[in-house]
Order: sequence, then structure tokens, then C-alpha cells
Amino acid sequence: MAKYRVIALVAVVLLFASLLASRLMAADTMGVMMKDGKMMTMEGKPMDREMTMSDGTKVMTNGTVKMKDGKEMMMKDGMMMMMDGKMMEGGKAMEMKK
Repeated sequence: MAKYRVIALVAVVLLFASLLASRLMAADTMGVMMKDGKMMTMEGKPMDREMTMSDGTKVMTNGTVKMKDGKEMMMKDGMMMMMDGKMMEGGKAMEMKK
């Protein structure tokens, strides 16, 4: 009986680990981007509300980015902001000017 409990426990742990891993990989590809002058989600839907990234950066629906320290910048076509607050342009990470 104990053998079946161990097997069931291992199966549950493996299932949980695979679900967690898939969510983490999906989170890596989530964010917003400026496309043709409009802010879009990575799913291709128009951005309809302000978003706060995990580092405290706020992205507005018009493409304005407000960093935690209060500095602002405007996103340009092709720029992407990932949910962790990292800015990318053309698929490459870029450093935000301070």
C-alpha cells in the first residue's frame, strides 16, 4: 500500500512541475509591443488598459513608459516590453536610458 502512495506522490509532483514549467515559459513570452503606432499585447490584441510590469515599470495604452524612478519614454514601432520590465527592440534586449 505504501508503494502505491509513493508512486502517486511522485506522479503528482511530476505533473505539478510540468504545469509550473509551462506557465513560466509562457510568462517569458508575455508583454506588450508597439506595432504600426498602436500598443498591442503579444497575443495580437489591442492593449486596452495600463499595465504594471513586475519591476514596477508602467506602460500606458498610448505607448508611454514610466519607470519606477519617474522617468518617461515613448515606445517606437518594433519595441517590446516584457512582463519583467525588460525592453526589447527587433528581438534584442536593450537598455533603457536613464
